[in-house]
Amino acid sequence: MLKVAILGGSGYTGSELLRLLLSHPQAKITAVTSERLAGSHVSDVFLNIRGTGLVYEPLKPENLIKKADLFFLCLPHKTSQEAASFFYNSGKKVIDLSADYRLKSAAVYEKWYETPHKFKSLLKKAVYGLPEIYRSEIENASLIANPGCYPTGAILGLAPIIGTNLAEIDSIIIDSKSGVSGAGRNPALPFMFSEANESVKAYAIASHRHTPEIEQELSLMSKKKLNIIFTPHIMPMDRGILSTIYVRLGNSASLSTIQNMYRNFYKSAPFVRVLKNGIYPITKAVKGSNYCDISVFLDKRQSNHNTLIIVTAIDNLLKGASGQAVQNMNIMHGFEETAGLASLSPSP
Repeated sequence: MLKVAILGGSGYTGSELLRLLLSHPQAKITAVTSERLAGSHVSDVFLNIRGTGLVYEPLKPENLIKKADLFFLCLPHKTSQEAASFFYNSGKKVIDLSADYRLKSAAVYEKWYETPHKFKSLLKKAVYGLPEIYRSEIENASLIANPGCYPTGAILGLAPIIGTNLAEIDSIIIDSKSGVSGAGRNPALPFMFSEANESVKAYAIASHRHTPEIEQELSLMSKKKLNIIFTPHIMPMDRGILSTIYVRLGNSASLSTIQNMYRNFYKSAPFVRVLKNGIYPITKAVKGSNYCDISVFLDKRQSNHNTLIIVTAIDNLLKGASGQAVQNMNIMHGFEETAGLASLSPSP
C-alpha cells in the first residue's frame, strides 16, 4: 500500500481527498494535518467520514517526513512553496493543489499572486498535472502542480482545436460559472447563504489569477503567445463549473469534422466524455465525479467567419482539484488510472 499524507486536510479539497483515498485500493492515509484543528478527530469535523481513527496534527515537516511516501498539499499559495521544496528535496513525491508551482515563470507568478517565489529552480522540475495532456511526463514526475479548477475546464475544452490551423487564437473568450465551494471553506461575506442564494455575480473581471495559467498552457499548445478574455461567475450552487468558450474559426470546417476531432483527441482519456451532437453538458451530470463533459457547437451566422462554441462541465472539487490529484497519483505510481475514481454522479 502506498502511504500518503494530506497536508491541509480540513478544507473542501482536503475532505474530498480523504473521502477518495479512504476507499482507494492501493493507498493508505497515514497522516493528515490542520493547524486550526490539531488534536481533533477527522470524523468529528466531517461527519460523512467515520471510523478512520485519523486525528489532525500540526504541519511539522520533520515529524511527517517518515510517515508517508507521497504528500498531497492542500495548502494556501505561498505556504505550499516551502512544504513542496522540503518534501521533494527529501526524496518524497509531492502533488501540490495550490498555485505555487503551476506557472513556469516566477515573474508571472509574483505579478499575479503578489508574493515572491523562493524556489525558482524547482518551478522547472514541476510537471503540470493535466493527465489528458501530460500523461507521459506525469508518469516520471516527483512534483506535480495540480491544475486549477477553471483552467481544467477551459484547457480541456480548447486543447483539441487550439493547436490546429482552424482556430484564431486571438479571439478566445471563456465565460465560466462556479459553485461557491470554489472559494474555499473559510467564511467570507460574498459566499454566505443570504448573499449567494438567488443571485449570480461576475467577479475578478480581467484580473482572475487563473488567467495566466490558462494562457500559459494554451500558448504551449499553439506555440504562440496568446491572451484570452476570461470572466468567472459565482452561482448559487454548492459545486460544479460550467464553462462556455468562444473561438473564431479561420477556416471552414463542418461540425461533424470538429466533433470527430474531439473524440479522436480524447479517445484514450477515461475521464473526458465528448457528448453526442446537441447534448448540453450540465454540472449535475458530473457532480461528485472526476469526469469532464464536453460538447461543441458551430455558429455560422457571421458573414466572414464561423464561431466554435465549446461547453464543458466539471466538478470543481474533483476533476478541478482532488479527483485530478488522485488521478495524477495513479499515473505516477503505475496504478490503474481510474482507481478510486470510477463512481458516477448520483441521479438526480
